[in-house]
Amino acid sequence: MFGFFRKSPEKEPARRLYSAILARAREATFYEDFGVPDTVDGRFDMVALHAFLVLRRLKRDHPATARLAQGLFDLMFIDMDENLREMGVGDLSVGRRVKDMAKAFLGRVAAYEEALGQDGGEALVAALRRNLFRGVVGGDGRHIVAMADYVRAQEAGLSGLVIETLLAGDLAFPPVAARERKEGT
Repeated sequence: MFGFFRKSPEKEPARRLYSAILARAREATFYEDFGVPDTVDGRFDMVALHAFLVLRRLKRDHPATARLAQGLFDLMFIDMDENLREMGVGDLSVGRRVKDMAKAFLGRVAAYEEALGQDGGEALVAALRRNLFRGVVGGDGRHIVAMADYVRAQEAGLSGLVIETLLAGDLAFPPVAARERKEGT
């Protein structure tokens, strides 16, 4: 954990990327229009989904982006640790909770990666239903399909970014299309 605080050229770009991920994940439209549960778990899953999308894009230009990707991952879980402490989770259980969150994140990464690698949208819809919309009784299919459309649009938008933009820590997610929002309501 403390290795991240050493002076490195990836520290500031990772921080800027993570700030953009948090800003997007906190947008009210996901909770109001797309039906994502506005809970601690729902918000974690929105951060995880957007971090996955950015890390997927960074992975395409590996090894040039390996240190930035690792810095982003490390920063994300340092932030999770700090947030758990602020929420009053006891010091003795924070480490275990962060480890569980990292394991959950890596599981979602594997599920989303596999789903985006398949043709059609059913695999992505299923992965979102299991992860992002888990525990939602009756989970509105329109919300899940709209969210799958959103994920594919974001993935396509991020894939068009030149790597130098991301290496500099500059990230503007493609806008949420009005069509996606309306389908989710």
